[in-house]
Formats: sequence, C-alpha cells, structure tokens
Amino acid sequence: MRIISGKLKGRRLNPPKKLPVRPTSDMCKEALFNILNNHFNLNELQVLDLFAGTGSVSYEFGSRGATLINSVDGDMGCVNYIKKTAKEFDLEINAYKSDVIAFLEKHQTSYDIIFADPPYDFTLEQFEEIVRIIFERNLLDEEGMFILEHSKFTKLHHLTNFSFEKSYGGSVFSFFEFNNEEEQEEESIGEEE
Repeated sequence: MRIISGKLKGRRLNPPKKLPVRPTSDMCKEALFNILNNHFNLNELQVLDLFAGTGSVSYEFGSRGATLINSVDGDMGCVNYIKKTAKEFDLEINAYKSDVIAFLEKHQTSYDIIFADPPYDFTLEQFEEIVRIIFERNLLDEEGMFILEHSKFTKLHHLTNFSFEKSYGGSVFSFFEFNNEEEQEEESIGEEE
C-alpha cells in the first residue's frame, strides 16, 4: 500500500497486520481520485472519511492539500495508527474512535467530500441509513459528493441522491450528490427562450 499522488507520492504504508481492515486497493484509489480530480480542485477541501481503517484514503486527500480531514473508525487500533501515521507524514488529520452512525447523528460540520468504506457484510438497510442521515442532516455541502465503496453484489442506485457508480473488479464506488434536476430544468428553459 502506498500514497499515489500529491506531496507524499510514493510513501509506503505499513499498518499492523492485526487491524480488522480491508483497505481500498491502490488501483481503486487511483481510479477514485481520477474521478474526483474531474469534479473538484482537491486543494482546500473539507473531507470526512468514514470506516477509515488504515486511513489510506485520508492520507491521499492530505497529500493533495485537503485542509480539514476527519477520519472515523470504531477500532481503537485503527484510530491510533491513523494518528501515528498522520504525525509521521505531517498531515492535519483528526482521528475519532466512534460508531459511524452515532458520529453522524451528533456531528454538525458540512463537508465537500464524504467517503465511506463500510464492511462488505453491511446490510442494505445500513447503507440506506448512512445515506439518509448524511443528506437529512446536511453533512454534505450543496456542491459536495458522497462516495460509498461496496461489493459488486450490493446495488444502491435506487437510493435518493444516487448519481452514478463505477466498478473496479469486485469493488464498486457509488456516488451521491444533491439532486440538481431543478437547476437542469431551469437551464433548459432559459436556453429555449
């Protein structure tokens, strides 16, 4: 595992073997950040990394200049590893040990990007709950994007605010954004006049 781009490009990550994680592969991370580069200037972003695990996605955002990165995981070993690695890499990453749903229900900050990589055995109801809380509580900026990583056997395109998905091997990224249908309708009406 390594950092793919930015000021820390090429730095290797060596998390303890005992951490209960399934890290996002380097190939998937590269594909994800290629998509995000087309939608955002990654400098100055505020990012929330849920089920952060080893923190590899958080480090990618930090390497590319994100100014606020909050990482949340339920495992203390993961949180300690993120804190230690962020310090080594001189990155401003806040790591929190918390159940993700409990964190989202209490949290107030709005983010440009929220990334979540829950366990692959998550139920459809659990995925639905995360999406619902993020949009109901306005934790995502109006122009922001929420990305959920999941197994190819999980289908999320029926959920509110679903935008598009991209598959990479057995992994899928589902992207959620605030619905812009009204804006698109207004633009098309303006073009007709």
